[in-house]
Amino acid sequence: MTTLADRVREALTTVVDPEIRRPITELGMVRSVDVEDAADGAHVRVGVDLTVATCPMRSTLVENVTAAVRGVDGVAGAAVDLGVMTPEQRQELRTMLRGGTGDPVIPFSQPGSLTKVYAIASGKGGVGKSSVTANLAVALAAEGLNVGVVDADIYGFSIPRMLGVDRQPTRVDSMLLPPVAHGVKVVSIGMFVPAGQPVVWRGPMLHRALEQFLADVFWGDLDVLLLDLPPGTGDIAISVAQLLPGSEIVVVTTPQAAAAEVAERAGSIALQTHQGVVGVVENMSWLEQPDGTRLQVFGEGGGERVARSLGSALGTQVPVLGQVPLDPAVREGGDDGAPVVLSAPGSPGARVLRDVARSLARRSRGLAGMRLGLTPVSSREERPAP
Repeated sequence: MTTLADRVREALTTVVDPEIRRPITELGMVRSVDVEDAADGAHVRVGVDLTVATCPMRSTLVENVTAAVRGVDGVAGAAVDLGVMTPEQRQELRTMLRGGTGDPVIPFSQPGSLTKVYAIASGKGGVGKSSVTANLAVALAAEGLNVGVVDADIYGFSIPRMLGVDRQPTRVDSMLLPPVAHGVKVVSIGMFVPAGQPVVWRGPMLHRALEQFLADVFWGDLDVLLLDLPPGTGDIAISVAQLLPGSEIVVVTTPQAAAAEVAERAGSIALQTHQGVVGVVENMSWLEQPDGTRLQVFGEGGGERVARSLGSALGTQVPVLGQVPLDPAVREGGDDGAPVVLSAPGSPGARVLRDVARSLARRSRGLAGMRLGLTPVSSREERPAP
């Protein structure tokens, strides 16, 4: 026969840690469940150990635990007693989250990884690459996928603003728990530097920062990881290919011929890094007039030109994934930290971006780096006996 304390513990399995995205019972955060009988019913006090004392989501945890306990039949009152994990508990947590080892590894480069990794690239700045990244991430999350974003544009980071993230990751010793915005896990160098302060780093430091974002951050089981790359074909683009050999490139350009020429070079890096090119997103394609006509502010044909050029160079078909019109709602959503696919889902830009996200969601992960379950057979074993 189950006791009230048993039923409370069962109810607590529905409480998910807002950062780690797993039940608090699974994470070892429930320290105790004490039941005290009173005239008006049972009063329950639950002991919960936070990962760190400064946990930014402590109030959310208290609310969710209280609500879960109060929902159990026979409970008249509920209280939460907060504590903090010991160093030993945190070590056990890190080991459990990292699959049995406490050492940081890049999960997306492991042979068994099923995460689709898309590097969003552009030849030059100002084409809306970060806006496309933020909206694709949120649209993919809205499709029910687990999504993460690495703001790899170290010098020109803008993803935190566009996704409305205003706090640092929570540090559990050497492991970082990324903030979650609109259902998307996010990490950016912009979370660690004071406002207005530039990042003045050279190649090795850029590589190390990207490596830490991938290995030291607990991403969990992601379906899709997006990387917002800096413009061009510099250190970060090369590091992405080295650290994430299974990643694929999405090229963002505008219709303008000058932008398209530079975007071709950004996509052509795949020839040297042996990455696949998923397709091209043409941004700022036109401005729709009140009478329904389209004003080609930046010309036309840039996306098709980039797709044809890359397809020819790579020997494969490279599609135009979508043409995103000039839409004030896209800019407003980015400035307000509410991407247009959520804030104005019916707007022209949002509809195209959602379609692009769906096309990415339908793609299967590439075979690069994956175990195929095949055993090599020597030529001697293959040769029939004389």
